[in-house]
Amino acid sequence: MKITVNDLQKINMEPQTVTEEIMQNVAVVLATPKYSVPLDRGLGLNMTFLDNPVPAAKVLAIGDIMDAIEEAEPRVRVTDVDFLEDGMIGRLVPVVEVELIDGGQ
Repeated sequence: MKITVNDLQKINMEPQTVTEEIMQNVAVVLATPKYSVPLDRGLGLNMTFLDNPVPAAKVLAIGDIMDAIEEAEPRVRVTDVDFLEDGMIGRLVPVVEVELIDGGQ
């Protein structure tokens, strides 16, 4: 089963199923800057891609997104990373497709 998640989705803080819980965890990783969580400084995305030109930022962000998600949520494998772009302000929104490993169990 493949799931697509991006950081603009409403994060469900009361998941009812394992799949919703996994989607919540992936969305939290995408929305969290690394070093911003006091008791888990390694959670989230390294923001080194900020202030780079969009093509360079995409390349830098893809590897970090894959690593961060697979480290924080071992029940998924990242199969694709793409971006929604807002060219007016230069904002990139990651859109990640993940595959549940062994049904997410």
